[in-house]
Amino acid sequence: MTDKTDTTEAETTHFGFQTVDEKEKAGLVHGVFTNVASRYDIMNDVMSGGVHRLWKDAMMDWLAPRDGQRLLDVAGGTGDVAFRFLRRAPGATATVLDMTEPMLIEGQKRAEATQVADKLDWVVGDAMALPFDDSSFDVYTISFGIRNVTRIPDALSEAYRVLRPGGRLMVLEFSQLPNDGLQKLYDLYSFNVIPRMGQVIAGDRDSYQYLVESIRKFPDQETFASMIRAAGFERVAYRNLSFGIAALHSGWKI
Repeated sequence: MTDKTDTTEAETTHFGFQTVDEKEKAGLVHGVFTNVASRYDIMNDVMSGGVHRLWKDAMMDWLAPRDGQRLLDVAGGTGDVAFRFLRRAPGATATVLDMTEPMLIEGQKRAEATQVADKLDWVVGDAMALPFDDSSFDVYTISFGIRNVTRIPDALSEAYRVLRPGGRLMVLEFSQLPNDGLQKLYDLYSFNVIPRMGQVIAGDRDSYQYLVESIRKFPDQETFASMIRAAGFERVAYRNLSFGIAALHSGWKI
């Protein structure tokens, strides 16, 4: 009798343009956001010319927050989306979850945090294994975070699990421009300018190189919409922002 050895290869995923073991990605992403936490909000403004604020306002317009709702903002970092939600619906409550504690700490330092402290919780956690009961939230949002998750279908399944029947998922994420010429121009800007900005403003070129690469690896609008449907959501729709540089995806747990 001969011994059999386990030849199963480790599952791999992408970290930007690199191929890495799935078990390594979360730690690598954690390192990126730990490195940039203190300059994250400034870099968002510089990279987008402040347009990310308009995208988040468009997200709130479509979401139409209401008093009494309970929001879970995953990969919520410094609280941008949660603060906007609570300004629109002062009678709502929100939980910000992020795997990177320094990002949450930066959020808690913001002036808005003290104004809504009784309505806002900050939780360290993983999008693929949320530390909440089934059917706990009315709204689930994730902004510029889903592309950093190791297994996106797992995160979408968790979103479906923690939403109540009638609950809504909304994802704001960088996407793909439908015009090849515009996409090439955008890529020239992204790959040549943003990492340099990261070096000058945040002292970290590599992290911003990863962020640019991660955008290009993210599925296009139709592909991502099909992933949302596969997780069980219905009435799935999306809207392009700034010609498709970013997109909003919406789905309902019916």
